[in-house]
Amino acid sequence: MIISLIAPAGTLDPALVSSLQSAFGATGDALWLSPDEAAEFPVADRPANLEDVRRDIAPMGVDLNCLAAENRQKSLLIADMDSTMIEQECIDELAAEAGVGPRVADITARAMNGELDFNEALIERVGLLRDLPSDIIDHVIATRITLAKGGKTLVSTMKANGARAALVSGGFLQFTTKIAAQLGFDETRANTLIEGNGKLTGEVGMPILGRDAKVDALMDFTVNQPEIAIAGGDGANDLGMIERAGLGVALHAKPVVAAAAPLRIDHADLTALLYLQGYARDAFVYDK
Repeated sequence: MIISLIAPAGTLDPALVSSLQSAFGATGDALWLSPDEAAEFPVADRPANLEDVRRDIAPMGVDLNCLAAENRQKSLLIADMDSTMIEQECIDELAAEAGVGPRVADITARAMNGELDFNEALIERVGLLRDLPSDIIDHVIATRITLAKGGKTLVSTMKANGARAALVSGGFLQFTTKIAAQLGFDETRANTLIEGNGKLTGEVGMPILGRDAKVDALMDFTVNQPEIAIAGGDGANDLGMIERAGLGVALHAKPVVAAAAPLRIDHADLTALLYLQGYARDAFVYDK
């Protein structure tokens, strides 16, 4: 087993790494994947007090995980889009333009935390967008959407090492196709906002892509070999693919997702998914 410690650049204290080596009974030396940012060391078994230590060091901004030492480098990245590869929820940004932002944002938050049925919540929210002009989508992408830090480097590095990348979203194809192109994803799956006469109709294409469809995408893209994938997301509808992937990571996730996911990143950016696979900083490929 490997103990992984990742923090925002320049903030991982070597003294903490040494302390945890002693506390967890490390069976080898620490390997620094990036100075003062990412380190790892081997242990014989998963520490029984891992969760307690994770909580203790959370105020230090350090992500602590334990994972298998073998077969860490994956050949597929499958990722959620909203609040994962981008910093916003697209439907919330559309709703803000429609003047119903707070109402939709509340429904989104409850759905992503597993408090509401995803399909019903999506239908309700899309209905509130009725009669928005279709070109508002391009406006939102240009003025309201920002890429999550480290995302381009994550995709570029994995693809340079022979992997494929799939963007699988409970959001909308009108957004994912453009975000996927910006980030270098090979594939994308998402829901469709129905348009007519230059406006949004307030309807979503069926069937809705939810939790089960994300699992189906994982199985399709890996040809029923989910162990070859690393999956990341933040919402309850991501949990199925996160639990089944070879490396499943809750990324700055809702509490219900973070508690259930095999791995979690709460503080570092998306390059943490490279460190979890054993990539060193000097092996990163930066998008030009």
